Amino acid sequence: MKGRKIFIGVYWAVMSMLPLGYVSAQSNSKAALEEAKKAIAESNELYFRAFAKNDASTFINLYAEDCWIMPPNTPTLCGPDAPGDFFKTAYNQFGIRNGKFITIDVYGISEDIVAEIGFCKLYNADNIEFNDGKFLRLWKKTEKGWKIWRDSFNSSRSEK
Repeated sequence: MKGRKIFIGVYWAVMSMLPLGYVSAQSNSKAALEEAKKAIAESNELYFRAFAKNDASTFINLYAEDCWIMPPNTPTLCGPDAPGDFFKTAYNQFGIRNGKFITIDVYGISEDIVAEIGFCKLYNADNIEFNDGKFLRLWKKTEKGWKIWRDSFNSSRSEK
């Protein structure tokens, strides 16, 4: 009987601590998500600033080395050369000189992966909006901070 009482006492002591552990883990998760959101907002500012300054190196640094960039109607660009190749095409062929991300939601998928969904606007050298669209990006926490890991987007305008 004495062993049973000890077991029941230990059981209830452990069970009463579980909610505290859950709250603590939930708080850590919430703090990590807030950290990711802040890093994403900062990176999104740099993204279009790189186009305004024709600064490919800043743009390239926003992406993970194992990234995938998935533009519409073209092959997927993968790996460390993908951001530079994409920047060159977007700057030279499409004339992107500025833009704006409108993030609708950022949510955690795992400890080191978050998803961002939203809309974007693209501007030319005369600061005239020439396209708008939507995007879904996965961000990966790396040794160098939060980086764009998967980048998929398309235009909201129909082709004429």
